[in-house]
Amino acid sequence: MSDQTKTDTAGRRNQRLAAALRENLKRRKAQAKRRAAAGLAERAAEPHDSAGIGDDKRGGLSGDAK
Repeated sequence: MSDQTKTDTAGRRNQRLAAALRENLKRRKAQAKRRAAAGLAERAAEPHDSAGIGDDKRGGLSGDAK
């Protein structure tokens, strides 16, 4: 194989790789947008309670001691 043939082969391979990486990035960006949109809709639908404070515990500062 001549040096020119090796260079051409490597160049074509690099072009294919670059194109595949661009398509992968586009696909991942679109997927991230869909996930973010779904997450926003889900967060708006139900309240977040990471502290584990139940509904019966809320409003405890109102002076109603039981």
